[in-house]
Amino acid sequence: MIAVALLPAAILAHDIIVGPLRANPYPSLIRESGLWSMRLLVLGLAIQPAVALSGRGGLMRQRRTIGLLAAAYAVLHLIAWAADYGFAWAFLGGELLARPYLAIGAGGALLLAPLTATSTKAAVRRLGGQAWQRLHRLVYPAAILACVHFLLATAVPGPEHLADGVLLGWLLVWRLMKRGSLRGGTERPA
Repeated sequence: MIAVALLPAAILAHDIIVGPLRANPYPSLIRESGLWSMRLLVLGLAIQPAVALSGRGGLMRQRRTIGLLAAAYAVLHLIAWAADYGFAWAFLGGELLARPYLAIGAGGALLLAPLTATSTKAAVRRLGGQAWQRLHRLVYPAAILACVHFLLATAVPGPEHLADGVLLGWLLVWRLMKRGSLRGGTERPA
């Protein structure tokens, strides 16, 4: 699964170095890295329902890696966006203020920072299981913000955009239903 998640980055790197993106890599790099960050966030959220439906618990071990790859694609997305404008920080700050979809996307990406920083087993021990779980619920607003950013950044959302939003919506409803059905108000690890 990791190789599949890294394949888009490898294709982009190839196309930038020797292929059609050599002259102007930024538009494609920005679009694809953001898209794959969002897809991996949604995929990470889809693992628990997939395990519940299929009984294949081995998938759960992939969630951390998928989350870290989603964060890596988000960082690549932000760096490519800043590089496209020559790292003109004042201009980029103005763009964030002037264009709500950029602020929404940046907010979603920033929510991934504490998740990435606390993704180790040592961080779980340091924070304690319940505090770690509460912190890692930031993945939900991060995924929502990524999806909204993606929809707003596209002039005319196509079927793929809508499918991503519907899938994310279903995953969030599934989680809320599952959480509501647990006894005693305790939640299982997400």
